[in-house]
Amino acid sequence: MIRGSNIYIQYGDRILLNNVNLVIGERDKLGLVGRNGAGKSTILKLLAGVKKGDTGQIDRPKGSSLGFLHQEMNLPKGKTVLDETLTAFEEVKAIEEQIEVINEALGTRTDYESAAYTQLIEDLSEANEQFLVMGGNSMDADAEKILKGLGFKDSDFHRLTDEFSGGWQMRIELAKMLLRKPDYLLLDEPTNHLDIESIIWLESFLKDYPGAVVLISHDKQFLDKITKRTIEVELGKLFDYKASYSKFVTMRQERREMQASAFKNQQNQIAHKEKIINKFMAKATKTKMAQSMKKQLDKVERIEIDSEDVAAMNITFPPAPRSGEVVLNTKNLVKQYGDLMVLENIELKLDRGDRVAFVGQNGQGKTTLAKIIVNELSATSGDLNLGHNVQIGYYAQNQSDALFPNMTLLETMEAASPPEMRTKLRSILGAFMFSGEDVEKKVSVLSGGERARLALACLLLKPFNLLVLDEPTNHLDIISKDVLKRALIDYDGTLIVVSHDREFLVGLTNRTVEFRDRQLYNHIGDVKNFLEKRAIESMRLLAMNKTQAKKEKAAEKKEMSEEERKEKKKLERAVQNAERKIEDLEAKIAKLEVDMGVVGFYENPDHTKVIEKYQKLKNELDTAMQVWEDAQEALES
Repeated sequence: MIRGSNIYIQYGDRILLNNVNLVIGERDKLGLVGRNGAGKSTILKLLAGVKKGDTGQIDRPKGSSLGFLHQEMNLPKGKTVLDETLTAFEEVKAIEEQIEVINEALGTRTDYESAAYTQLIEDLSEANEQFLVMGGNSMDADAEKILKGLGFKDSDFHRLTDEFSGGWQMRIELAKMLLRKPDYLLLDEPTNHLDIESIIWLESFLKDYPGAVVLISHDKQFLDKITKRTIEVELGKLFDYKASYSKFVTMRQERREMQASAFKNQQNQIAHKEKIINKFMAKATKTKMAQSMKKQLDKVERIEIDSEDVAAMNITFPPAPRSGEVVLNTKNLVKQYGDLMVLENIELKLDRGDRVAFVGQNGQGKTTLAKIIVNELSATSGDLNLGHNVQIGYYAQNQSDALFPNMTLLETMEAASPPEMRTKLRSILGAFMFSGEDVEKKVSVLSGGERARLALACLLLKPFNLLVLDEPTNHLDIISKDVLKRALIDYDGTLIVVSHDREFLVGLTNRTVEFRDRQLYNHIGDVKNFLEKRAIESMRLLAMNKTQAKKEKAAEKKEMSEEERKEKKKLERAVQNAERKIEDLEAKIAKLEVDMGVVGFYENPDHTKVIEKYQKLKNELDTAMQVWEDAQEALES
């Protein structure tokens, strides 16, 4: 297990971790939760050994392996996706090379009875066993399986990693880590760059992972599916719960209620005793008793209520101006980049009040269509018509990155604000947890979560009736996501949300538009209904595939002719005969080698005949081996 003892970290006046202790078991499935900036990522860095506390230490078992997926990973360039992924097997490939060297040595040596030869045989056996245990016989297949699970296609395997965005490169790093199967797997927001299908696949993989998994995620459903233990990081302390995230939320509330009740009862008891002590102190005959009671009261361990970070955004979208009945209508919409067709003859109609989720694998055109709708991209051909009085509010996937780093928060809001809103900017920033001197901070010093909050604050400056949000939950912690979701539920305009966060989408929309193979597929209901329908379709497809496979196998057996069956039996006999002959020849050669090793052998006048017989048997063995190889190859084909 990994053990952290008395870890203390302080930045300026702020204590990030206050003498905390932490133990990670060998098979723990653990979620680290807390507000942005609470210290979750710092804890992962401590566990990984890439950071040290001001005091305290981390102990990890010698010889144990660890994988750490973080947000600042840089992928080497110049290799194909598959080649880069297969670097996960560097240790296995080294063993494979060792096996080849041993086989070459065995093929050239003739000292079969020597200790050195016996040691080579033992080394070969051990290396082969290690090679198989580490998955050496299925390296390519395992790599392709995991890459496909993370959303890569066959056509991507031989493309250079340089051609992929940072999010896809992160998937390659994740694939390498999963293939290495480290004893301790540390994952910092692994779902940030994954689509829904890849998240579901990763859930299944991590749920059955044989080692320990320590996970930071703002995806509640992802946490619930994988973790069985939750550690909350809050105001420098760690609170450990033997429960998944949803159960932890309930248990935390119960703990705080019990703590508050116990604190209240103790305060009542203390007040009662202090009243008696003060009363007795006024009487000379009772002074000694009062002093004794006071000493006892001073020894009582006071119950303290744990500090709680209750800061949260306060979002209310402006009332939506009334639009026409039809908000958006496209006809034969096409988007193409050179030879790459992204969207083909798209038909999409939105009525006033529609609430639509765009879902599908990354690269299927969700963001592209969102940008065409808000006029940030032009369609290659086709028509897109907005309805009467449609006013668009847009939150881009990289909205927070588009903020000007040298501007202050207040200057950023002023640049986006109409004149009539200028007097409300400080109060709006306050609603987004930027108060007092915070408004004079430069954007460049903000964390990812703070930038996301600032970008959302800019959305409240103008009224709109069509709100287009592209991955709005990236960089938001769980509390902030809940606040945003409640605000969107109350929003009275038309809504389009591009998101991979299932829990965020549940109950938020009434239509789900799936992007697949350049087309759109409409589904009534929210993402939960969509995923249930897809699961049923997948099970049906799986059953059909199994039935088809059985039919094909039966057909293959049926199609084998009588002549082919005879040929197969003939080859099987040839293999067996060759194997018996090889065993016989090896036994005869071994006996002659013993005779030839006797002292004085070369003084015997018949020794030349023995050597000739030995060489003849060696030649016959080479021939028998070739016959066996040919017969075995023919049989396998």
